[in-house]
Amino acid sequence: LRVIGGNITEVQGETVVLPCKLIDTTETLTQISWQRMTRGKPQNDNFYTITSQNGPQFVNGRDDRFQFIGNFSDKNGSIQLSNVTLLDEGVYTCIFTLFPSGNHETKIPLNLLVPPVTSLSHNHAVLGNEEVSLATCTAAGSRPPAEVRWLTGTLAEKVRATDSSTQHSNGTTTTVSSLFGVPTKEINQHVVQCVVTNPALSKEETMSFTIQVYFSPMGVYIGEKSKDSFRCVTEANPSANFTWRRPGHSFPQPGVRVEGATLQFLSMSSDLNGLYQCEASNLYGKDSGYLYVHMTSGACSACWALFSLLLIAIVAAAAVWYLYKSGKLTRMPGGTREEMQKVRKTSSGSEEPQRVEEEVEEEADETAVAVQETQRSR
Repeated sequence: LRVIGGNITEVQGETVVLPCKLIDTTETLTQISWQRMTRGKPQNDNFYTITSQNGPQFVNGRDDRFQFIGNFSDKNGSIQLSNVTLLDEGVYTCIFTLFPSGNHETKIPLNLLVPPVTSLSHNHAVLGNEEVSLATCTAAGSRPPAEVRWLTGTLAEKVRATDSSTQHSNGTTTTVSSLFGVPTKEINQHVVQCVVTNPALSKEETMSFTIQVYFSPMGVYIGEKSKDSFRCVTEANPSANFTWRRPGHSFPQPGVRVEGATLQFLSMSSDLNGLYQCEASNLYGKDSGYLYVHMTSGACSACWALFSLLLIAIVAAAAVWYLYKSGKLTRMPGGTREEMQKVRKTSSGSEEPQRVEEEVEEEADETAVAVQETQRSR
């Protein structure tokens, strides 16, 4: 004659079967009884009976989570308990009452596993040189205690983890693991993972986290976006807000459009010449960059070109006049001055050489008049 039971381990919240069966006997079974001594019921008392006449009945209070799933005729007294909690953990006793031999029993320990409630939080790390807590991974209220570890990849030499645990009166444990490191730009935006392992979990839980190191804008660069627009760029966390200003002037002004980090010139007017400031700011500070703009309109450029050409013409005419008056002009229409003088000496009776010289002088006078008129037109 034997009573078969077992040692049962189940996860909190699940449904558990407490097995109990009598074998190797031909005696008459008169009753099956269940007793329990648990966290919620520390006194060893009867709570459930099964007879052939009355079937299953509760004793000392009803608990509908229990259900008889055995068979009295087959001497199978197994019961089922749904939504099991830590208060149900303890020792259950299954008793078979036989005639004529009396009671035969077996004890069935029930052990519960409690899965952890996991969470991952990050701390407010501001750029600096001192080690701070970057993130905290928590596995709360588990049984047995959970194992918590970090996967840090390339940051293995730059961060470290510390663990602590707290045991609660209900037998569960909370495990906390904190990740420490110096908050630098090198570790900013790196992804790390917290991995939690526990027998109550069907698989390990992995939580990813992107390290955030907060800092004010560091250096403001203004680059050319297109032929008429410029973009302001900086490095900051969180991202910076951009404000364009023109020191000493009301801004924005006609001919200029501002869209966030972009400054666009809608016209190429010299009125827009000057200094422009781009300020980048976030919650942790601000920094500025400067842009000096110098431009000329298309109409103005044409005026300057015409003025330059006119100036060249005036200078050239003045040079010709000066050379003529000073007698340094060696090349004249119709021959040189020496040739004219030779003609005059050899042909004193002729008026032709004298007429040629007079024509040259008249041409020079006309050139001088043209220069004067050009100067007046300016």
